[in-house]
Amino acid sequence: MDQTRVIVLAGPSGAGKSRLARRLQTAHGWPLLQLDDFYREVGDPGLPMSPLGLVDWDDVGSWDLEAALTALESLCRSGSADVPVYDLSTSSIVGHQVVTTQGAPVVVAEGIFAAHVIAELEARGLLLAAWCVRNRPWVTFGRRLVRDLAERRKPPLTLWRRGHVLRRAEPGIVAAQQALGATPVTAREAESMSESLAANVRSAGG
Repeated sequence: MDQTRVIVLAGPSGAGKSRLARRLQTAHGWPLLQLDDFYREVGDPGLPMSPLGLVDWDDVGSWDLEAALTALESLCRSGSADVPVYDLSTSSIVGHQVVTTQGAPVVVAEGIFAAHVIAELEARGLLLAAWCVRNRPWVTFGRRLVRDLAERRKPPLTLWRRGHVLRRAEPGIVAAQQALGATPVTAREAESMSESLAANVRSAGG
């Protein structure tokens, strides 16, 4: 395979995307691009608002799709990309970093809105696979709450309320991401499929 291509890991918040991405990175040496770093900063006039007058961080409009696509294409075609470092607790960009492929034939891209890059990556010939990581909604709820509290992403009451909203919405979230081109899989299934992809990539590379 001459062209570096992307494995997209989509799925509900707390489903295990980041954990899976790190496992793929360790197992295969594939670089990782965290797409949640492309959230828009608080104060951006284009941020979507909820009926309560608060920023709706679960709306894809709170995320910079074009910037994410630009970074992914740069990684695949040039081997590096300058990307933001985003602090979810303050909803702001706190720095930048350069992500490189170091010659790897595959890049793993994961994030809440990752499914929205699938169609364009496929159109540009940069998509290798797209998976929606799924779990039981209550398991996802618990993992998400523990993580978000530990990272102090938002006030505890906000995290609790938002968590239950997302728990109830989870089947619809998975269905919507499937409609965008992501295949629903468990983390274990994804790891198994990654082994086959890695073997195919090695074979294609000679």
